[in-house]
Amino acid sequence: MKKSLTARFVALTALLLAPLASAHAEAQDLENAFDNAFGTELRAPRDYTPNYENPLELRIAQVAEASQGRIGVAAIDMATGQEISILGDQHFPMASTSKIAIAATFLEGVDQGRWSLTSEFPLLWPVRSQPFSTRAAPVRRGEHMPALELIDLMITRSSNPATDAMIAAVGGVDAVNDWARRAGLEGFNLTRDIATLVRDDGEFDPAVHVDLRDSATPETMVDLLTGLYQGKWLSASSREVIIDAMERCRTGRRRIPALMPDDVTVAHKTGSLNNTSSDIGILTAPDGRSIAVAIYVTGQGSRLNRERRIASIARAIYDGYAEQAAARQYANAQHSATSAVR
Repeated sequence: MKKSLTARFVALTALLLAPLASAHAEAQDLENAFDNAFGTELRAPRDYTPNYENPLELRIAQVAEASQGRIGVAAIDMATGQEISILGDQHFPMASTSKIAIAATFLEGVDQGRWSLTSEFPLLWPVRSQPFSTRAAPVRRGEHMPALELIDLMITRSSNPATDAMIAAVGGVDAVNDWARRAGLEGFNLTRDIATLVRDDGEFDPAVHVDLRDSATPETMVDLLTGLYQGKWLSASSREVIIDAMERCRTGRRRIPALMPDDVTVAHKTGSLNNTSSDIGILTAPDGRSIAVAIYVTGQGSRLNRERRIASIARAIYDGYAEQAAARQYANAQHSATSAVR
């Protein structure tokens, strides 16, 4: 006798969730006592069984196991609003992922008529100086370039001189923080230009210490990506400047894009500093579903290992949401078939 549609749906759901049973059993090994919320006091290891609201979050927690350094993950399926957060409310070094907010701050000014994409500003090249020798690292002015080219260099190639040109153009890091606050991004804190940040890098080990300077939470960065993608703060043309540049990003090919299916569009921005690697981005599936994801990885022994962790976490998030979408479609088909019989 043929199985009923209900029985088939139950069987499919069990098949999709089978890997999660193993993850659940191994959850006790996750994320040992490295979790130092303020860089001074370690929390005791937690039993992850009751702490995650859904099986997908539990699966990502397993992939993001961080006994060799802190790992923060946040994601949202923009079609359903379902969120994932693994240490998503902890602060991690933004490094160059902050450049998305810097671009947004400038583009808000374009939308308001304060300047244009053809306005020219000088590249700001760092001048050699000793770490911590001055409050701000010295820079020299270089070639003047249109703002559109500076933004493109800042995002696609992660150019630091172009980024500092944009920071100076908007009025300094305080202007970027002001934009973030007005956008409701409370977990965002930019305190230094890039020349100073790079010069003084290494003061703390982010794997064991939380430095609130130039940091953000993964949840905040997902909010940033979601708001930009949905056109919350910028005009359609300004939004497109950022998203288009992120889709053409040339850095971090071993990170979020590395394990993605060929038919998935990846728009992302990387970040790298001492003992930390990160990548934030938007994954768009062939059916149009979009997922915002922020992954911050510290420690792990090497940059290559950190990049591999980012790639595996990103793919696990994409696959998890895809499986849930398939299950929803099957459930909807089952419901429609049942209604038709009635």
